Amino acid sequence: MADPIGAITEAFTSFLFGKVETTRLPVRTSTGQAQAVYLPTAAPGLGDSGVIIGREVYSGKGYIYDPFQLYGQQLPAPHWLVLGESGNGKSALEKTYVLRQLRFRDRQVVVLDAQGEDGVGEWNLIAEELGITPIRLDPMAALDGGIRLNPLDPAITSTGQLALLRTIIEVAMGHGLDERSGFALKVAHAYVNQTIVDRQPVLTDIVEQLRHPEADSAEAMNVDIDDVRAWGLDVALVLDRLVDGDLRGMFDGPTTAGIDLSAPLIVFDLSHIDRNSIAMPILMAIVGVWLEHTWIRPDRKKRIFLVEEAWHIINSPFVAQLFQRLLKFGRRLGLSFVAVVHHLSDVVDGAAAREAAAILKMASTRTIYAQKADEARATGRVLGLPRWAVEIIPTLTPGIAVWDVNGNVQVVKHLITEAERPLVYTDRAMTEDALALQLAAEAEAEAEERAAAAVEQRLAQEAAEADAYGGPSYGSTVA
Repeated sequence: MADPIGAITEAFTSFLFGKVETTRLPVRTSTGQAQAVYLPTAAPGLGDSGVIIGREVYSGKGYIYDPFQLYGQQLPAPHWLVLGESGNGKSALEKTYVLRQLRFRDRQVVVLDAQGEDGVGEWNLIAEELGITPIRLDPMAALDGGIRLNPLDPAITSTGQLALLRTIIEVAMGHGLDERSGFALKVAHAYVNQTIVDRQPVLTDIVEQLRHPEADSAEAMNVDIDDVRAWGLDVALVLDRLVDGDLRGMFDGPTTAGIDLSAPLIVFDLSHIDRNSIAMPILMAIVGVWLEHTWIRPDRKKRIFLVEEAWHIINSPFVAQLFQRLLKFGRRLGLSFVAVVHHLSDVVDGAAAREAAAILKMASTRTIYAQKADEARATGRVLGLPRWAVEIIPTLTPGIAVWDVNGNVQVVKHLITEAERPLVYTDRAMTEDALALQLAAEAEAEAEERAAAAVEQRLAQEAAEADAYGGPSYGSTVA
């Protein structure tokens, strides 16, 4: 029931003053001022479990990334592509990422170190810090007791050996093997594996068998022995380069004993190999297959395979196909493949465009450092980056990158600790003079600070003395 006194009061007030209503005046402001009304928001992160990378630039939140934690939930594949021009922080990111991953006991890392400085690979400092000796592949040292990797190592299955031999030959020849050459190779490989049982078969055995095939193998296919010899001649000439040519010593003998595949970090130092020669993709193929059959095992360990100068893989159709199979196979066994490339145009416009597209599609994580505007636009088209990300890529400063983790795009500043800094510093030859000048300038500034503090302290002391004696302290001077 309504209050009668209240109703009478309201009627009397309305009679005297009219109907009174409370109205809110409109507020006119700019968008710059209105934003203060709303609480700051930031894009959601990737969770709080894994490896700390740095800070998300716009929100200041910590940025944590781990493909093994995200796989199956936010990531369809644990593989990672890192892009950017030299000098922007790719190398520092790779190294700190590996060091931080190795703090987990169930992680193992293999690095193909194609960069060199001071006669060693740039991962040498990290290997020394962890008490690990890099596997240095050097054609000059191989003949003098250096490291050898045998493509016919019994640890590799017979099928894997034959696939590896085909890949080596196809990379060197620049085209695929025809049926006849492939048959000659298969026959020679089968004969060598069947007849040599008291030692590791080596490439010399394959070359010898191609030059002098057995009559039985020709008769089995009802072909002439001279035809089989002719079919295998080109194959023999290619393999002879690994046996007696500029690559001899690295692959033409039994695998060097003592290579520890159980170590947390395995570094293949390729810095003594000419990166622009045919040797590099051949080497990538051999190391990739050798690791597939000797390192990757179903033992519940999480493995990271990091490849620098990865365009040697992605730009060769035959090596790209081999690694594509490795990526598919390794995904079931906890393998994260990390490819480091300077320019995406190096691979998407190359001879292996189709294979490159397949590998890029499997890389659900993409990290892009600073690139020129035209390169950034091309990268954005290939990777499907949002427009705002493409526009800021040319403006990024060293250490800051655009991260695209399966569509979650953020700008991240990579942070390096003081303990990590001396291990990831890789451009001493170019900057050590600048560093010395910087240290000298810092020392000089520190000395000036101390002098200024001393003067300030002296003035404060004189002021205190003046107050104590009721006047200034005559005869005092300030230096």
